[in-house]
Amino acid sequence: MQLLRSIGFFHGNILLFCVTTGAGIFVSPKGVLKYSSLNIAVSLSIWAACAVLTIISALSLAELGTTFPRSGAPYYFLKRSLGSSVAFLSLWIKFFMYPLGIATQSLIISTYIIQPFYTRCPAPELPKKCLALAILWSLGLLNTRGVLTVAWFQTISVLMKITILCFISLTGIVLLGIGKKENVAKFQNSFDAELPGASQIAEALLQGLFAYSGTSILINIAGEIKNPGENIPKALITVLPMVAVVYVLVNISYLAVLTPQEIISADAVAVTWMDKVIPSMQWVISFGISTSIVSNICCTVLSASRLFYTASQEGQLPLIFSMLNNYFSPTVAITQIIILASCLIIASDLINLIKYSGLATWVLRGLYMIGLLKLRYQDPNLPRPYKVRLPFVFGSIAISLFLILTPMIHSPKVEYIYGFIFIFSGLLGYRLHVHLNQRSVCFDKITCYLQLLFNVSPPEDQDECISTGKKHLEEIFL
Repeated sequence: MQLLRSIGFFHGNILLFCVTTGAGIFVSPKGVLKYSSLNIAVSLSIWAACAVLTIISALSLAELGTTFPRSGAPYYFLKRSLGSSVAFLSLWIKFFMYPLGIATQSLIISTYIIQPFYTRCPAPELPKKCLALAILWSLGLLNTRGVLTVAWFQTISVLMKITILCFISLTGIVLLGIGKKENVAKFQNSFDAELPGASQIAEALLQGLFAYSGTSILINIAGEIKNPGENIPKALITVLPMVAVVYVLVNISYLAVLTPQEIISADAVAVTWMDKVIPSMQWVISFGISTSIVSNICCTVLSASRLFYTASQEGQLPLIFSMLNNYFSPTVAITQIIILASCLIIASDLINLIKYSGLATWVLRGLYMIGLLKLRYQDPNLPRPYKVRLPFVFGSIAISLFLILTPMIHSPKVEYIYGFIFIFSGLLGYRLHVHLNQRSVCFDKITCYLQLLFNVSPPEDQDECISTGKKHLEEIFL
């Protein structure tokens, strides 16, 4: 039993489109506009810049998934290039960042569904939390049915997502084409507004790049993609430019209907937009947007579970996380992710969650590029079906340094210190992991009972991939 290569070029495009066009385009416009000093021209330029930066970074990361075509490829790549401690550091960050992103999106879904029923006041927190938890656990059950089931689910949901984004984009174009004064006036003198500083631009970029988060999903599931050396780069080049055009058009549509002040004060920008355009259809777009974000969460759970699966095979997570059910899915890893995300569905500021997620993401992107350069030097003859050009690699490193350091230098805050303390506390966690791993015999029976509870089995290729130093389960029972 092992993970199956069942995702072709078509389903790869579907998964990439679904995970990229998720919650970000419905929540990030608020943050981008806020940190752009309400400057419309700068805001749209930030969205265009985010598209370019995302394509550069994604194509650079594609070399990881094609060189090591296995699930959890970025994690495995870091362990191969920079060592076990750095790989564990990335696992430490992702162990919290994935549930944070899933919890954030679950809360956004519940807000979009419930808010239309409270037109004159904010929706209560308790119904939002309960609905978010119900959606979250339903998607967890769907993921336990295997990657092909998830892919077919995304094929259906992508139709609704494309319909909504095209409707918003075309409506904005029509309104500007009609040339009503209130719609066009905001764009006429947009360059005369106040310009943001360097730290604000970095913050705005982090907000915009959140809308493109998830572009590494194909690299994370490279072990389940047919012909990854060809299909991963082709999917990135096909999907990301299309998403970039749609994002810019959607933001133009938002700005054609709403004032900058209305956008930054709205918790659900698209619902507020529809309330201005067709008030009677507000509930329809709320439902449609929620459906599109559901598909994004589903892909995120898929990607996160493959990271836990590979880390378990490499001995940095308990053995039980790499065991598969009858649908060739790591059920225990999925369950752990859902439990962590459930704990995080609490009242919080979504913008702050996005900022910290983005900061940690770009720390990891920088580490990936450093590892790529190191491996190019140490092992130049390693087979590389796709080899990214060095300017892209150095560009990704420069982007990471700018997004990480600029806000801290120009507007230092104590919360940045807390963020880096959390990130690098993973090294302390690694020492603790090594200490416990040497004395892990007491956990073997727990693993056996969990294996029986979830009805899972170790993958057939586990002993070939890594030697964890643990006994076989048959020996434990005996």
